[in-house]
Amino acid sequence: MPLLLRLLTAFWIAALAAPAALAQADMRGAKDHPLLTRYPNSFITEYVKNYNSVEFAVGKQPDGQPQRKAIEGDATVITYFHKDAQKQPSALQLLRNYQNAIASIGGETVYERLPRDGDGGELTLKVATGGKEVWVLVEPGIFSAPTQSYKLAIVEVAAMQQVVNANKLLDELNRNGFIALYINFDTGKSDLKADGQATVREIVAMLKATPALKIAIEGHTDNVGAAASNKALSEARARSVMNAVVAGGIAAGRLSAAGFGPERPIADNRSEDGRAKNRRVELVKK
Repeated sequence: MPLLLRLLTAFWIAALAAPAALAQADMRGAKDHPLLTRYPNSFITEYVKNYNSVEFAVGKQPDGQPQRKAIEGDATVITYFHKDAQKQPSALQLLRNYQNAIASIGGETVYERLPRDGDGGELTLKVATGGKEVWVLVEPGIFSAPTQSYKLAIVEVAAMQQVVNANKLLDELNRNGFIALYINFDTGKSDLKADGQATVREIVAMLKATPALKIAIEGHTDNVGAAASNKALSEARARSVMNAVVAGGIAAGRLSAAGFGPERPIADNRSEDGRAKNRRVELVKK
């Protein structure tokens, strides 16, 4: 290699390495997103948090290029650099760690592009948590030296609104004999959250307005996980709703609770949309 070329190559490697080598600490005001921690032994070099739109890969076009979708919401975009070239993860190792973290809280992989020569790969992940739909982009960088970087973009879509009210509940019960409610619980948990409490208040209002009405509260799940565990969880959730209704001033004798787990699906469990429809609490008129 000619001397000039070697000098230029060394210069550019040093220039690329400078930010990572010199900083070694988070930029001022930057912090991890509460949902996902950083990969160990890394630090933040870029941080933006605002209401914005971020493009996520959601599939493949006919030519093999990613099909992208703009997701709008509270966006946090963070660039991390690894501190030690000898200890930094491979691009695949990084992707799998975040993929597993989202899966552990009930999320899914929407799009996956594995690393290859000249490309660190890319993940689009999605999870429903805290009453919100959250999208996550993980994009390893492979062009910096001696350490490498990765980008994490997290967009929280506006909180899901509870659209039922006491009159609508009663109308549908009278018309169909039952109504499906999509009450948000944390994965594997049966404790009512704020939006669930709001739904319970409407159930209580409906029952107070119609003293002769009696209802069964039935819990249902998708088919992910062991059937026995899902059945127990669905019953615990139904009882959690029933107990909250009783606490609101309704006589326990007007209510019953049961869990059916994945036994009575109303949609196809092979898709996330179908599984979401199956995770429900039904009120059934007695």
